[in-house]
Amino acid sequence: MIDNLSNQKKSQQRISKILSRLGICSRRQAEQLVKDGKISIRGQILRDFVIKNKDIESIKVNGKALPKIMPTRIWRYYKPINLLTSNRSENGRLTIFDNLPKEIPRVVKVGRLDINSEGLLLLTNNGEVARNLELPSTKWERNYRVRVYGRINKNIFKKLINGITIDGFHYKPIRIHIEKEGKQNSWLRIILTEGKNREIRKIMNHIGLKVNKLIRTRFGPFNLDTLKPGEIKEVPKKLTDNILKNKSIVTPDQA
Repeated sequence: MIDNLSNQKKSQQRISKILSRLGICSRRQAEQLVKDGKISIRGQILRDFVIKNKDIESIKVNGKALPKIMPTRIWRYYKPINLLTSNRSENGRLTIFDNLPKEIPRVVKVGRLDINSEGLLLLTNNGEVARNLELPSTKWERNYRVRVYGRINKNIFKKLINGITIDGFHYKPIRIHIEKEGKQNSWLRIILTEGKNREIRKIMNHIGLKVNKLIRTRFGPFNLDTLKPGEIKEVPKKLTDNILKNKSIVTPDQA
């Protein structure tokens, strides 16, 4: 469990890992801060990417001390459409962070959903946890309910179980189940184990279908359940601890 920045097995750590853990910035951004001379320890500009554990409490970024280290927490959030999942606003558009309740502490997102997509998005106050949970190596399945416009071809759906390559990009196996087939619009349940940028929309477009609604309903062991757009609910500490210890979680509800 990563609730203490000091690793007793090692006497030193990379500054990028420490800042990422606190959700201050990404690892790459942390290294750039070092290069720009924006990080100091006891008044001395840090020139190395590795520091001793005993110096952690003396770190300052842009002249400000590091925030207090808090236990790792995870939230389930129903991302509404028309909100960006980026950390910064683009062209005046709102982000998910503009929409969160004031009592929610500083958090980072796990993965992303594009502006026209909605549904389950995990948030955490631990940047390292966010980074690890979104990696394809977790082999966590992502489930989506998707409404598409166009004629359904079940034979093509069956072929997608072997993956597909589009414009030089290979997408891993995708499982598609038809929930409701209509003359124009149909509802599909799509399951995949990676989340490349606009993956479902690109694949559907490639096989002649247009996505007009996309809702993520599950991310690994976490379900959307009864959350409504804009609602957020913290995952109980016991479940969070189980995830950080890499234990299997079997639960019908994260309530």
